[in-house]
Amino acid sequence: MPRLEREIPNQPTPEQLQADAKLHRFTLIFDREGYSPRFVQSLKEKRIACLTYHKHPGEDWPPEEFSACQVVLSSGACVAMHLAERGTFLGGKVWVREIRKRTESGHQTSVLSSDYRSDPGPMAAAMFARWSQENFFKYMRQHYGLDRLVDYSTEEIPDTTKVVNPAYRRLDGQVRSLQGQLTRKLAAFSALGLKGDIEPKKVAAFEQKKAALQEQIEGLTTELDELKAQRKAVKHHITIAELPEAERFKQLSTQSKHLIDTIKMVAYRAETAMAQMAREKMRRQDDARSILRALYSTEADLLPDENARTLTVRVHHQANRCADDIRHFCHEFNQTETVFPGTNLRLVYQLVSD
Repeated sequence: MPRLEREIPNQPTPEQLQADAKLHRFTLIFDREGYSPRFVQSLKEKRIACLTYHKHPGEDWPPEEFSACQVVLSSGACVAMHLAERGTFLGGKVWVREIRKRTESGHQTSVLSSDYRSDPGPMAAAMFARWSQENFFKYMRQHYGLDRLVDYSTEEIPDTTKVVNPAYRRLDGQVRSLQGQLTRKLAAFSALGLKGDIEPKKVAAFEQKKAALQEQIEGLTTELDELKAQRKAVKHHITIAELPEAERFKQLSTQSKHLIDTIKMVAYRAETAMAQMAREKMRRQDDARSILRALYSTEADLLPDENARTLTVRVHHQANRCADDIRHFCHEFNQTETVFPGTNLRLVYQLVSD
């Protein structure tokens, strides 16, 4: 947060903040995992607005509270959303705006914000655009091999790096295992009952079984308390330097990985620009990236012409019917008059049939 406060551009001046109590420096968007009334209050004190999902939205609002709004998404597309807004005293600590989106099926998504100036539409678009992060990583893993190893070299981890204490991890595993056993025994003890006629033999067997379970529960409880005490006495995190020699490890080298990942991100941005270009002419805009992936693997003829100073790239037709989309690409690329690196040949794109 201190780094964001220092480096985010176009923040209001202290004088502007003092003159307008509702003005904020910037907006921090995060998922419901970061939901905390105390955290929202601390951000507000720093004049930082937040935008997040409501972790405990409660009952649905009446449908008549919602009205249709035209919302411009981060992709530039304009969609209709049914939105409603109320004020909410969050956790008895801070007043925030609660904006809900209602789908056609009646499902309501609740968004909280301490931005007291912006319209609900842009705020909803910004919150739901957060999914682009998950979509990005999913797409990069699937089509760009983001998780693939670049090399198998390793490097030392700095001694000051904190890791989970192996001793704590072992004790924690034992505690969890015993806790599960105890829970099952308690459930069995609660479900145990005497059914049918009350006969001396049945009562004796019932009491014996009940006593055996009680004894097991008491033993597990004592053992669990001892393990919890041992776990409490052990540090949860220690530094690499504090690890026993047998427990030390290395990490995969990151230098090459960072370089390759940067190249992949540059390629993804270029693909994204091409996808935006494709959507200008496409009826089904969701097919833009699939057409691009097919285009990247399509064969092409390279025809250099020294006299005309051109390098013609004739793209072969694909199995699916997307020739018009490819023609649109060729026309747009030719407008850039790009020169092939290391030569004086201007790139000219066209279909073989053209």
